Amino acid sequence: MVKFRALGPFQAESDGQVLDLGGQRQQAVLARLVVAGGRAVPVGVLIDELWPGEPPGQALSTIQGYVSRLRRALEPLRAPREQAGILVSAPPGYALRATVEQVDSWWFEKLVKSDHDNDPARTLERMETALGLWRGPALAEFLDLPWAVAEGLRLEELRLLAVERRGDAAIRLGRAGALVPDLEAHASTYPLREEAWRLLALALYREGRQGDALGALRRAREALREELGLDLGPALQRLEQDIFSQAPHLDGPKSRASGAPTAGPASYAPPAAIRVLVADDQALVRTGLKMVLDSEPGLEFAGAAENGEQAIALVRAARPDVVLMDIQMPRLDGLAAARRILADGDPPKVIMMTTFGTDENLYAALRAGVSGFVLKTSPPEQLIAAIRAAVAGDALLDPAVTTHLIAAFAGRRDPAAPAGLSDSDLDLVKLVARGFTNRQIAVTLAVPESEVAEEVAALLDRLELLDRAQLVVLAYESGLVSPGSSER
Repeated sequence: MVKFRALGPFQAESDGQVLDLGGQRQQAVLARLVVAGGRAVPVGVLIDELWPGEPPGQALSTIQGYVSRLRRALEPLRAPREQAGILVSAPPGYALRATVEQVDSWWFEKLVKSDHDNDPARTLERMETALGLWRGPALAEFLDLPWAVAEGLRLEELRLLAVERRGDAAIRLGRAGALVPDLEAHASTYPLREEAWRLLALALYREGRQGDALGALRRAREALREELGLDLGPALQRLEQDIFSQAPHLDGPKSRASGAPTAGPASYAPPAAIRVLVADDQALVRTGLKMVLDSEPGLEFAGAAENGEQAIALVRAARPDVVLMDIQMPRLDGLAAARRILADGDPPKVIMMTTFGTDENLYAALRAGVSGFVLKTSPPEQLIAAIRAAVAGDALLDPAVTTHLIAAFAGRRDPAAPAGLSDSDLDLVKLVARGFTNRQIAVTLAVPESEVAEEVAALLDRLELLDRAQLVVLAYESGLVSPGSSER
């Protein structure tokens, strides 16, 4: 079996022997077919990409000669008229026929991209295997060819991702100490990768090196400010605050020596990522939200829809935890789609996004049972807070939306508070209507947060409401919160 190696010096080998692939331009033909991933590459494309700008007059016959010699090198025992089995004709060009395991770059990519489970031991094994295939910069011999440069950069980005996934898995398994030097080198070499600094700081903290962990985050801040004029992102800022306060959730499995036995996957129950589906008719918004979700630990992008009909189909197929839904979309608007999604059994939480359409849409969405409203112009941390609040049953309304909603109820007359509510119930409703979370209410009333959660849940049950957002609507409808009131 012939094996092809592109992660380092470009080679093909059979039975442990490196094959003679000829000169660099001839090797480039084979390398280009490796990059194609088994798909056919037309001869015209090969000519344009091997001789950018000015191909020779005899380029077609030169390519045919290269292919003929490569076939002899790859299949020396093939009879002269026998059909090639590796470098095959695939009109109007050629293709490489090989299994994923025969080509190191194909196998590497599959290992990195197929890692979607929550088993850190399995992730660690996959990333170790993937990184073990790396022997140096990919396709470095062909850096004068644009396609090779682009593919080299793509594979390098996958390698960095594999390094970070390996570090994350090791930390979750309690093996942070063994990887601290590797993570230090990774963060120092790529100082603009915030995930590299997050992993390094967390690994140091788990090793009892709180000062070093904070020092790593200071270095990250300096690098980002010097290079980009930016501060730490929300994830690193939260980590820094948690390290200062020694937050209990930062404590993981105690670090083990690399050779010490570890508990199997059955003894580890990592928290499942919150899967979020995005529905918006603007490609720029969908791309931006995907970037926000991909950069936030604990959140996972579950797909994107361009209209309400697609959103309903994707929800039923992908079963996300949360849907971020634009309120105005073609074919089926977000409000109608949200109603249908929430009418299904065991629906996801739905958070509406708006740039402020009509007041009726805002009000109708809350009545339908959505779990919050955010502005498209809100900062990423507000969006992330809304997602986490929705999953926790603690719906969040953007303060600007709350103000807009109050204005929508201006002029309503003869309000009547719901019957059967005590004074403490009414106080609780007012606080929820003002956008307070359970934690903020607990601080305000000086009671445990768990008690607040129980009281809110009981209140919703008694009033036969689906969600806190509907409780907000009830408060405005009944006059418990006066339009324009400043009480908090």
